[in-house]
Amino acid sequence: MSNLHQIISLDLPPLLTAVCAALSCTLLGNFLLLRKISLMGDAISHSVLPGIVAAFLISNHRDPLTIFIGAAAAGLLSAVCIETLRSLGNLEPGAAMGVVFSLFFAAGILLMEGAAARHIDLDANCLLYGQLESIFWYPPTSMADLLTVDALWSLPPQVLTSIGVLIACTLFVLLLFKELKLTAFDPALATSLGFNATAVHYLLMVFVATAVVASFEAVGSILVIAMIICPAATARLFTDNLRVQIALSAVIAIATTVLGYFLGAFGPELVGRTESVSIAGSITLAAGFFLTTAALFAPQYGYLGRQIRHRRLALQMALEDVLGVMFRIEEARGLASPANREVMVETLGGQKAVDMGIAYALREKLIEKSADNFSLTERGRIRAQDVVRSHRLWESYLVSRLGLQADHVHDTAMELEHFTDQPMAEKLAKRLPNPELDPHGKKIPSLNSVDDES
Repeated sequence: MSNLHQIISLDLPPLLTAVCAALSCTLLGNFLLLRKISLMGDAISHSVLPGIVAAFLISNHRDPLTIFIGAAAAGLLSAVCIETLRSLGNLEPGAAMGVVFSLFFAAGILLMEGAAARHIDLDANCLLYGQLESIFWYPPTSMADLLTVDALWSLPPQVLTSIGVLIACTLFVLLLFKELKLTAFDPALATSLGFNATAVHYLLMVFVATAVVASFEAVGSILVIAMIICPAATARLFTDNLRVQIALSAVIAIATTVLGYFLGAFGPELVGRTESVSIAGSITLAAGFFLTTAALFAPQYGYLGRQIRHRRLALQMALEDVLGVMFRIEEARGLASPANREVMVETLGGQKAVDMGIAYALREKLIEKSADNFSLTERGRIRAQDVVRSHRLWESYLVSRLGLQADHVHDTAMELEHFTDQPMAEKLAKRLPNPELDPHGKKIPSLNSVDDES
């Protein structure tokens, strides 16, 4: 057997099965994530156990269709029970899911113990880890016959099932994308527009149960749960666009599955170990790795990205506070009046923020240092004028439009001035009865800004 033929026979079927199962779960997992019920997949995967065992006990054989019907029925029943308990019991979704899947899973364990007592072989490990390692194919030896209908139809049933479910889930998302999106974000609005949000919800649950059950035998519950949650959550950390999120989650699911498969299949050999590693477990670990990496490094919602933005915002606020103080000193004493650090600390009340603002302003050449004093450069004066203008416009707006007292608006304006650009400042000015003076009788500087390279 050639190496290529060996790969097609031993590695392609389980890898293709895992990829298709991962994509099916991931597509649906995006909408569960938006609805904040990602654990529904976990709940259904636990809840199908009594259906699987009951179907086996009733039929007394392992016919895949019979097992599928029993598992799907239990999964759908669990979804209905969760929604009913949530609505009638006024429980949060997480609590309702926890109650239902615990009861269903306990019932499944009891049924399995009964089956064991009757000397019926049901392996619980298969439900957890699946049987990816046991999926193989006897392809034609000729490459010309490899892609014929007869050859493809001879693929293992797990492969064909996972492909069929993936096609069904893809068509479901494509055809009902608008309804799924609207009901996920705002079910009340969807209902008012004539969409049946409840019907869409239960139809989604039907496909979730189908994907979970169809993937159960091959990949196991652990991988199913991971693929429902991890790729969608990873993609969500990178974007706010749902279409981009779905596409990105699909790419992540494929990358996760391929990486996890090869780590599980060939990783032990690379490090000189002979022990086998669960493929489903290694793929799940890869999914966790991708999610952890995104949680740390995603530009928008990752931890490091948020810390960088917070740092930049703190620098900007410290800089603008320092410039504002220096502008007010010049305004009160004249342009030739420098400011020293002690005055700024006394006015702003924070040594660390003042030092940070001074250092940043010096680096950007917005202020100049002479001995222990600091003075604004021309560029810094223009930037400071914009800050003070925004501050006094907000003070005037809060007093004239919201009716606040003049001595109660300074601290609020100190915060708002950092988030006010020129268009917003102009809108504020147009809504003021007197855009020339603030509530304290001080002149509001005219618009005179300069582009800030920082």
